[in-house]
Amino acid sequence: MNVAISSASEKPIYQQLFDQISAQILKGELPSGYCLPPIRQAAVELQISVITVKKAWEELERSRLIHTVTGKGCFVAEFTPEEMRRLRNDMVLRQMAIDVAYYKSFGLTFEEVVALLKDVYE
Repeated sequence: MNVAISSASEKPIYQQLFDQISAQILKGELPSGYCLPPIRQAAVELQISVITVKKAWEELERSRLIHTVTGKGCFVAEFTPEEMRRLRNDMVLRQMAIDVAYYKSFGLTFEEVVALLKDVYE
């Protein structure tokens, strides 16, 4: 698990943690059955609050990306390739809906958004 927390980011720390770990899971970098570090250990290593890590782990579990085994820890869930694609697409679509609403608030047209996206993507 490789995570970089930025105190300068507008995103809450638990969200940064969730985003990075979920991306690693959905890209296959953290395989099924991988045991996440205990909450306290992750908090010490990342120099953040235990409550913040707990919130990120709860969000990962709510998103069905990990599951908890009492007394043993939190493990990356098992997925078929199709389930992995569906979860990834669901997460991306949720973020896109937020982003599109933001772009619309500036009065940008679909074509303008696509042109800007191409610039950023390249």
